[in-house]
Amino acid sequence: MSGGTPFPTLNPAQRAAVEHGDGPLLVVAGAGSGKTRVLTARIARLIAERGVLPQEILAVTFTNKAAGEMRERVGRALGEDPKGMWIGTFHGIGARLLRANAERVGRTAEYTIYDEDDTLGVIKRLMEKHRVSTKEFAPKAINGEISSAKNALVDVAEYEELARTPLAKAAAKVYCDLEPTMRAANAVSFDDLLVLPVRILREHEDVRTRLARRFRHVLVDEYQDTNRAQYEFVRLVAGEHRNVAVVGDDDQAIYGWRGADIRNILDFERDFPSATVVRLEENYRSTAAILELANNVIAENVGRRGKTLRPTRSGGDKVALLEAADDRDEAEAIADAIQDWRRRGHRYSDAAVLYRTNAQSRGFEEAMRKQAIPYRLVGATRFYDRREVRDLLAWLRLVANPQDDEAFRRAIQAPKRGIGDTSVELLAVEAAQAGVPLLEIARRAARGQVAGLPPAKRESLDIFTTLVDRLREAASDTSVDRLLVEIVEKSGYEVALRAEGPEGLERLENVRELVTSAAETIIDDGGEVGLRPLDHFLQRATLVTALDQLGPDADAVTMMTVHTAKGLEYGFVAVTGLEDGLFPLARAFDDPDTLEEERRLLYVAITRAGERLILSWAHQRRRNGELLPSIRTSFLRGLDDRQFDAQRTVRLRSTTRLAAPPREYGYRRRPTADDSADFARPRSAPAWSPREGRVPSFVADEEASQDLPSFTKGERVSHVKFGSGTIAEVSGGGKDAKVTVDFDDEAIGRKRLVIAFAGLTRAFE
Repeated sequence: MSGGTPFPTLNPAQRAAVEHGDGPLLVVAGAGSGKTRVLTARIARLIAERGVLPQEILAVTFTNKAAGEMRERVGRALGEDPKGMWIGTFHGIGARLLRANAERVGRTAEYTIYDEDDTLGVIKRLMEKHRVSTKEFAPKAINGEISSAKNALVDVAEYEELARTPLAKAAAKVYCDLEPTMRAANAVSFDDLLVLPVRILREHEDVRTRLARRFRHVLVDEYQDTNRAQYEFVRLVAGEHRNVAVVGDDDQAIYGWRGADIRNILDFERDFPSATVVRLEENYRSTAAILELANNVIAENVGRRGKTLRPTRSGGDKVALLEAADDRDEAEAIADAIQDWRRRGHRYSDAAVLYRTNAQSRGFEEAMRKQAIPYRLVGATRFYDRREVRDLLAWLRLVANPQDDEAFRRAIQAPKRGIGDTSVELLAVEAAQAGVPLLEIARRAARGQVAGLPPAKRESLDIFTTLVDRLREAASDTSVDRLLVEIVEKSGYEVALRAEGPEGLERLENVRELVTSAAETIIDDGGEVGLRPLDHFLQRATLVTALDQLGPDADAVTMMTVHTAKGLEYGFVAVTGLEDGLFPLARAFDDPDTLEEERRLLYVAITRAGERLILSWAHQRRRNGELLPSIRTSFLRGLDDRQFDAQRTVRLRSTTRLAAPPREYGYRRRPTADDSADFARPRSAPAWSPREGRVPSFVADEEASQDLPSFTKGERVSHVKFGSGTIAEVSGGGKDAKVTVDFDDEAIGRKRLVIAFAGLTRAFE
């Protein structure tokens, strides 16, 4: 670049990309290699040195924020705003193109863009029209199917031909009517902002030629994340002059589950045979140790172009590989490490905790609160604020306190049972006149003592109140986690969540975490059961939800999923839950492409770290309130252990042995021709891992408790919290086995304990 350039410090590879002339260009930009700098410098050079007018440039990004930053940086480089340049997201540019050519697809320029709620409203009405049950298929699930088809440019006829599953066949009926309905309303969905512009460009040569001649240069960021519709849009606009420059990293392609197609970047030369390929491999973010690990991890993938990140900074610690006893131990150890990071003069805001699923946040939230570490969740709602958690807490509140009318209002509609707001208000009027709680008036209504309710609603109220009463009777002798399992199963809540499709399954993971949280409360209480633990649990949950939200500039640790962390960087990063079945997810072992995407996800997580990186895993993890054995992720096996600083938590070092696995569980090694380490599906998949062709039970297998110690009446035992005592009674079996103990300390007296959580040992006196 000439001496007047505002970018005098480009490295050779960056300079080659910036100074590339006409013709297709693929920039394979590794993590932390300065891709944004290259894009903005290239645009500035096209305008300042090659005489390209701003209005002849089309730059596409994936977020409005990225588009704004790019325009600002180009403006700074040029000394003036690049007026006339089209820069924005695919959806934004699609909306602009559609506005100018709306009549080509049966709209006017005043068309309305429907948001998700508007689109779901249309979907629901079409489901009713075609008699597709909203109880059997959630409108969101139907919309998800259609959205995936649209983004893959699969039209109605092809979709109908390919539909095999009941969900797909139901979606096909709605898909058939969706476009005519939207056209009649002069409206488009968010997906239509991609699909309709492609249709216009395909079907109308005059529009395609006009755009291709106007936009002499097309630049695309994050090309590895493009789906079929986005790819086709770029190909059609740039197909004539072929001055297309795309920037991306195939090793950071982690959105296949939402339609992104890694083949777009892997096969770029297929559509542009004369393409120049430039690799940006110098990393300006991470230490050598972190990059060595990232390179070693991603090298195992077959479907990649290949590159090696090279550090530009020296020094730095080894990557820590932290081994914990269980997930609570893991969370507490990570919190300790963050405190140490802070003591070394860093800010909390330069630290991040990453996990594979949002459900994992709960343990880390509690560990942070315990040590008074400020934190914020990104891309997720705080655990106790999530809809499904608040629904089940309402059930527990009603069981604990039958006079809690607010809890009744929420629980009666979780799940939906035909008792809507109108029916609840009718009950509220009757309750106010009778001076009784809503639960009591619901009992009376179930017996036909309240006018205005049809038989179906009376039956629903009878089922609901009977379940609440049965749970209340059981509460004095049942642990909170078991109460929750009863609610989820007997109320139909699990079935309702599953009907919501992928989002519902994610919510079900949070439900399981709530069960685990309740089990931990029993552990903290020494295994004691009765109303007091239920009250204790509800009090703790209520105090959690009342925490003040932190401001955007607060000095706080960031916690989020790895997907959410893409594009961000921190001095300190903890990548947690690195166990087979969790990271990678269990379903990945059935599909090589999915397994490779999971490995890319780990690569993304590792390369978020600049100076300090901790990878953690736990020997046991609580699911459904039970401790299940785990094994370290296969992604780290086979690597040279000398590159890690192996660490074990204090609790793990002080534990003589971990609880023995109750039954064989794990990923068995599948022999191959070269005997390479290849792991197959789990021998006995846990309840938290959906398997094709089977709906897993919400309750964990009772066999998981078969190794619990057994006690007999009259036996002397010792409890870490209550001291020594004598067993007066033994009841129940498996995970529900309980003992009644008369403790020697008169102030403690008789306690009823769950054996699984009490930690009782035989006293030898």
